[in-house]
Amino acid sequence: MLVGILAGLFTGALWGLTFVAAPLAAPFSMWDLTIARYGIFGLTCLVLMLHPRFRLQPDLGAKRILMGMGLGLIGYVGYFLTASQAVLWAGPIIPPLIIGTMPVVLPAIANILDKTMQWRRLAMPLVMIALGILVVNVELVTRLDVQGQRMTLAGAGCAVAALLVWVGYGIINANVMRSPNRPSNLDWTNLHGFGAALGSLTLLPLASEHFTTAPTEMQIRFWGIALILGMAASWAATWFWSLASHRLPLALTAQLIVAETLFGLIFGLMLNERWPTPYETIGCCLQIVGVSLAVRAFTRKPAPSPST
Repeated sequence: MLVGILAGLFTGALWGLTFVAAPLAAPFSMWDLTIARYGIFGLTCLVLMLHPRFRLQPDLGAKRILMGMGLGLIGYVGYFLTASQAVLWAGPIIPPLIIGTMPVVLPAIANILDKTMQWRRLAMPLVMIALGILVVNVELVTRLDVQGQRMTLAGAGCAVAALLVWVGYGIINANVMRSPNRPSNLDWTNLHGFGAALGSLTLLPLASEHFTTAPTEMQIRFWGIALILGMAASWAATWFWSLASHRLPLALTAQLIVAETLFGLIFGLMLNERWPTPYETIGCCLQIVGVSLAVRAFTRKPAPSPST
C-alpha cells in the first residue's frame, strides 16, 4: 500500500503544474499548449513502442484499446482545457480549491454506487471543504469590479467542468485498473497518450501564429514547458496514477488528489510572488482538515459489534 500512496502523491505533484502552465506559456495560447503537450505525450509513447518491451500486448482487444484512448482524450485534453481556462479567467487560487474537492466528491460518488459508508460520517468533511471554498471565493470576489467578478465566475464554472470531467475519468479508470483482466500500467499509459495526441490534432486549426512568429527566447521557454508537461506531467504521471489505481481502493486513491491541490496552490503563489492572504490561508486550512477527516472516514475500519 505504501508504494501506491507514494505513487498517488507524486502524481498529484506533477499534475499541480497544470495550474501554472498556461500563464507561464504566454503569449502562446491555451490551444497552443494543449496541442504541444499532448502531441509530445503521444510522441513519447510512440518512440517507446519502437522497443519490443514497450509495445501493446496483442490480447488487449479493440474495446479496451478504444476505452483507453477515449479516457486519454476526455480525461487529459478535456480536463487540461477546462482547468487552464479556469486559471486564465479566475486566477491561480480559486480553480485548485474547486478542483481540490475531488478527494471527497469522488469517494462520495463511489459511496453512492457501492453504499459502503453511512452518510453522517461524511457530513463534517463536506461542510468544512464547502466553508473553505466559500471563505476564499467570497473574499476574492468582493475585491473585484463587475467585469472581474464575471471573469472569476466564468473561471469557477470552468473549474467545476474540469472537476466533473475528472470525476468521470477517475471512476472509469479505477474500475478498469481493478478488473481481473486489467491492462498493464505501460499499455494503459500508451493508450492514454495516443488518445490525447489524437485529440490535440483536432485543435490544430485553433493554433496561434506564435508558433512561427514568437522570438526564439519565447519559443525555447514554451517548448521547455511543453516537454515537462508532456513527458513528466502526462506520461510519467499517468504511469504512476495507474500504479496507484491498481494498488489502492478508489476511496483512498481519490484522497491523494489533495496533493494536486496543494502543489497547485503553492505553484500559483510562487508564480504571483506572494504569500497567501489570511482568507486564503483559512480557506486552505479548512479544506485540508476536511479532506483529512474524509480520509479518516473512508479508511478507518468500523468498530466491531459487541458480542452478545
